[in-house]
Amino acid sequence: MKELKRLNNFLLKYKGRLILGLIITVVSRVFSLVTPRLVGDSMTSIENYLNIESVTPDELKEVLFTNIILIIGASLISGFFTFLMRQTIINVSRFIEFDVKNQIFSHYQSLDQLFYKKNRTGDLMNRISEDVSKVRMYYGPVLMYGTNAIILFIVIISYMFSVAPKLTIYSLIPLPILSIFIYKISDLINKKSTKVQESLSDLSTYSQESFSGISVLKSFNIQDLIFNKFDKYAFESFKNNLSLAKIQAWFFPIILFLIGLSNLIVIFIGGKEYIDGNIEIGVVAEFIIYVNMLTWPVTLVGWVTSIVKQAEASQKRINEFLDSKSSLKNGNLKMTKNQTKDIIFKNVSFEYDQTGIKIFNSFNLKIEEGKTLGIVGKVGSGKTSLLDLISRIYDPSSGDIFIGDKNLKSLELNELRKNISYVPQNNFLFSESIQKNIEFGNPSATKDEVKGAAILSEIDSEILKFKKGYETILGERGVTLSGGQVQRLSIARSFIKDSEIYLFDDCFSSLDSDTEDKIIKNLNKNFKSKTLIIVSHRVSCVKNADKIIVLEKGSIIQEGTHNDLIKNEGFYKDLYSKQNSEINKEI
Repeated sequence: MKELKRLNNFLLKYKGRLILGLIITVVSRVFSLVTPRLVGDSMTSIENYLNIESVTPDELKEVLFTNIILIIGASLISGFFTFLMRQTIINVSRFIEFDVKNQIFSHYQSLDQLFYKKNRTGDLMNRISEDVSKVRMYYGPVLMYGTNAIILFIVIISYMFSVAPKLTIYSLIPLPILSIFIYKISDLINKKSTKVQESLSDLSTYSQESFSGISVLKSFNIQDLIFNKFDKYAFESFKNNLSLAKIQAWFFPIILFLIGLSNLIVIFIGGKEYIDGNIEIGVVAEFIIYVNMLTWPVTLVGWVTSIVKQAEASQKRINEFLDSKSSLKNGNLKMTKNQTKDIIFKNVSFEYDQTGIKIFNSFNLKIEEGKTLGIVGKVGSGKTSLLDLISRIYDPSSGDIFIGDKNLKSLELNELRKNISYVPQNNFLFSESIQKNIEFGNPSATKDEVKGAAILSEIDSEILKFKKGYETILGERGVTLSGGQVQRLSIARSFIKDSEIYLFDDCFSSLDSDTEDKIIKNLNKNFKSKTLIIVSHRVSCVKNADKIIVLEKGSIIQEGTHNDLIKNEGFYKDLYSKQNSEINKEI
């Protein structure tokens, strides 16, 4: 139960509803106990009519009719309060489920990039859906039926002992045995359920990855290979579910057998007690109903135990993620409007913890506010890492990065990222309309502002060719668009944010030279006061920058303007010459 203690604050949050639900439960159980007593009285009245001549048929009819009316009334009232009980306690479990899902999702968003590199998407989804559903059972059905059972058990056993102690003892003999059997079976069910959840996570993860990469799978014609691997995961899930079903198959037969045994004991011992004149015939009928009513609370001992164990196992999986902490500590300073926004790297070293690959070592760089910096270099030279450090996707292993006189670590993350527009290499579009996808940069933007950003990114004319224009719904990750269209929509999203700092990470790679040139001109014309950092493998993207640096293995090996760099031998001149000759060949 220790894993579930984390959620006790939710019980306190809804304590009013829960207390009301418990009161309603007590009332419901009290009225449900009226029926067996009235049935017993009716049986005794019939016996008296048959054995005592002084009881007339009209008197018997009156007694039976009264009892029937009372039974119907009590059943209706009990049913009504049972309905109210479900509306309070079960609804509370749904509120808690809602809160827990929001808590997990909010925590997911606060975690750093390393967390998502360590954990699979399918597993993340499974914990926020399947595992939370298991936890909900603890706060809903378990709480409701558990309370229900305890009240029923105390009231019925007390009454049975007051009426016929000997018959009560005999009739209850099978119930502890039933509880032990159910406990053992529930324990096995819990273990099997854990395996089912794990195999479901594996299956969900593999399915999600396959669907996301369907174009790659088809292009390499490996559908059969992928299907065979999926079949293995599915078969493993099938085996685990089948193993669970085999255990669960014992559940109700054992219950029915022991219920029947209890009824036989009541009839046998009750019959003897009746013959001996110790009890009335109505008591036997009463006890048969009570024994069947008690079967449910006893059954619940095992069932509740099983559900609690499953909930604890699921909450433990949830807690593992809730206990995960971001390596990025949030600062508390804000950026003032008048402060300089020069970006300064001071003796920055950076190493990826998960791979041990060192990118920067005592790296220094100053990027002046309102200037454009171009960055080129070979693959793995640290270009993307530099942008990730500026936007605090990662923190440096040592050294400091400043915006003006403020260390990035001292700034609020939201404050920092509010001032940065980042267009990464791998652009991501959501399964929303084109309008919504651009608005992600600024959710309060008007339609005119969205259109203006699309014009600047040279995508407006193509959007208007779509049948529904800006209301066109994109497929997952923008699969309905070309690579160039995806890049331009991502650029439009950054434009509409109107930030102080713009980071472009090789996001022009899928564009033709003419479109690229137009966007670069729009940048230079409309974002003169902004700090622009453009990473590219193309010289044409960075040639107009105020300053260009060439990175190699995390170090600056060349820097200067385009005109300066093409005059000196080195990587930049070689890259320029090679790309220039390729353009001339095409011409």
